[in-house]
Amino acid sequence: MHLAIAGSVATDHLQTFAGKFSDSLVPDQLDKLSVSFLVEDLDVRRGGCAANITFGLGSLGLHPTLVAAVGRDFDLGYREWLQGAGVDCESVLVHPTLHTALCTITTDEAHAQIVTFYPGAMAKAREIDVAALHAENPIDLLLIGPDDPDGMLRHTRTARELGIPFAADPSQQLAWAGGELIRDLIDGAAYLFSNDYEAALIAQKTGWSDADIAERVGVRVVTHGKDGCIVHEADGTTHQVRAIDGVTAVDPTGVGDSFRAGFMAGVAAGLPLDRAAQVGCTIAASVVETIGTQEYVLERSAFLDRVASTYGDEAREEIAAALSIGHEATVESG
Repeated sequence: MHLAIAGSVATDHLQTFAGKFSDSLVPDQLDKLSVSFLVEDLDVRRGGCAANITFGLGSLGLHPTLVAAVGRDFDLGYREWLQGAGVDCESVLVHPTLHTALCTITTDEAHAQIVTFYPGAMAKAREIDVAALHAENPIDLLLIGPDDPDGMLRHTRTARELGIPFAADPSQQLAWAGGELIRDLIDGAAYLFSNDYEAALIAQKTGWSDADIAERVGVRVVTHGKDGCIVHEADGTTHQVRAIDGVTAVDPTGVGDSFRAGFMAGVAAGLPLDRAAQVGCTIAASVVETIGTQEYVLERSAFLDRVASTYGDEAREEIAAALSIGHEATVESG
């Protein structure tokens, strides 16, 4: 299955605040908000939703196509890094003067986050022609993640017009987007990804009930953090998958992206939806235990042992048969 992932590529500036943001917020004074947080550290990492997802897919043995707009600095190591992970970067649009997007993420001791985002070259994503990419190498599933809004709309409309199955993943763009835009981004999606808060925001802003959304979307995947996820099929069937046991959370940044990578890898491999969600939860556990969104390393036997420890031996066997995971997979297949 040819997976194409459209969305942001960014450099992440990760910071930690030794306290709780909520302690500095006065609920009835939020219209006059003026706060400053002294952070303890600064960690500069590669990031961006599309880059994170493609990296995760590559770690699971797939070779996804990255569909993104980046700056000239992308060729100073980031391209080589992703290609080394198995990502096809040939379709990336490189702007000659703008900088690649920059995301600053500050996390407090409760794992609440404040994020600011400079789009830079990402604003040129609207110039990418998905129809041309599809004509050259037919796309079986296109994930449309947070990106330049006009680019997201263009990709979504192109997918609908050409009949390309697409996964809608508006996530961070939901905060500012209006109901009309959100309806346009998710209508007709084969898959809709969100966390529980984002799911409520989608319903509120679109004015659509769960039944309305179910009529317009094939499969809804709602993540619930430490409580795992729920997969809703259009016919009302639900699959509740708990999170991996025994996780020591270090940094939540990029966990949702890695879950999406795992889920889509499972779908591409022909696994049932609950198994696909289990793959997503397992790779997400590796990410939350590391600082940075692409700093984890999947080792095949350890990954599968972790699957078995939470979901059982049958899950381990099915996932092992379907996916090439980590470094040992190369040895076994050779």
